Amino acid sequence: MSSLEAVLSDIAACRACAGELPHEPRPVVRVSPQTRILICGQAPGRLVHETGLPFNDPSGNRLRGWMGIDRETFYGDGRVGVAAMAFCFPGTNPKGGDYPPPTRCAQLWRRKLLDNLPKMELTLLVGWHAQAWALGPRSMANMTETVRAWERYVPEFLPMPHPSWRNTAWLKKNPWFDAEVVPYLQARVHKILKP
Repeated sequence: MSSLEAVLSDIAACRACAGELPHEPRPVVRVSPQTRILICGQAPGRLVHETGLPFNDPSGNRLRGWMGIDRETFYGDGRVGVAAMAFCFPGTNPKGGDYPPPTRCAQLWRRKLLDNLPKMELTLLVGWHAQAWALGPRSMANMTETVRAWERYVPEFLPMPHPSWRNTAWLKKNPWFDAEVVPYLQARVHKILKP
C-alpha cells in the first residue's frame, strides 16, 4: 500500500467529528497519485454526502464550466482531484446553507494528504474557508477581495467563489470574475491537462 493509499484509507475510516455531525460521517475525497489540479472547497454538500461523488450537483456543473472541462475529464483519470477543508457534510443550517466546515478535519488530514500529491500544479481555493486556510496572512479581508487579488497567488493557487447558485448575485455584482479569472482558469487547466 502506498503512502497516499494509507492516508486515504485512514481518512475513510475517520470518525473524529462523529459526535458533532447530525449523521454518520462519510468522508468524501477524490485524489490520486496523478492529481495535478486540486479543488479545495469548504465541505461536501448534502447531495455529495448521499452519492459520495464530489461536485455531483449543479455547483459541479458550474465549476466544470468555469474550468472548461466535461464530467469525463473531471472524474476520469485522477488528474483533477477534490479534497475540501472538511471531508464530511457538516449538516444544514436552519438559517440557510450548510454549517461551516469543522476545523478538526483540516488539522488532522490536510498536510498528510497534500504531502502525498507530488504532481500537483494548481489548487483551486473555492470559497473563503479554503482561502483563509491555504493563504493564511496572505489572504485579503474577505473572499471578494481575495478573489479580486487572484494574480498575487498564481501559479500555485487560484482563489474563487463557490460555484453554488447562492453566489449568482455575487457573480452578477462582480463581472470581472467571468471576464478575467475564468479565461485564465480555462487556459491554465487546458495547459496542465493537455496530453
